[in-house]
Amino acid sequence: MDNGFSGYYRQHPSIHPILDQILERWTGEPKKTVYLLINKYGLPNEASSRRIIWYNNGPWKRTIVHLDTVPHNTPTPHLDYLEQTIDYKVPVQFFDELAQFDGSLYPDRTAGEATAKCDQEAANFMALNLMNDIVTGKRTVEDARRAAVEIEKAFRLKGQSSPYTTGFLFPKQSHTADPDVAAF
Repeated sequence: MDNGFSGYYRQHPSIHPILDQILERWTGEPKKTVYLLINKYGLPNEASSRRIIWYNNGPWKRTIVHLDTVPHNTPTPHLDYLEQTIDYKVPVQFFDELAQFDGSLYPDRTAGEATAKCDQEAANFMALNLMNDIVTGKRTVEDARRAAVEIEKAFRLKGQSSPYTTGFLFPKQSHTADPDVAAF
């Protein structure tokens, strides 16, 4: 039975003994995604029984594939397990709006990060690009949700990519952490 990995295994019969051991217990889409990411970004930096982690892979500060999945119905039913993070200073006044836009989008003020969690890298690019559109005033929450539906429909049903799904449409940020002000 071809589980989507046979081509990868023909080229790489043993990735790494410990990683091989961990992935023996994994199944489904999370396992398939780990192999896709290894093919794209190389071996992960960390691996445990429940998650595989890359640091500074491509445009990402951090990528985590979780074994445990979370059902998410927006914009279409899927499982969230691929978490990808960038440095991004989200102004505090937008936290509520971003939660209304996408419950799988996590701004972290203190660390100065924004994380998207979905089932595909393309969807994470899209969520973060639409987040930036909201933060910069280019779109309202409602408009961003409508755009997400249209972009995802084209991507998932027709295989059509969009600039929103293939990379970031805004400049990389740095020095984004906000340790806040000490009270004592």
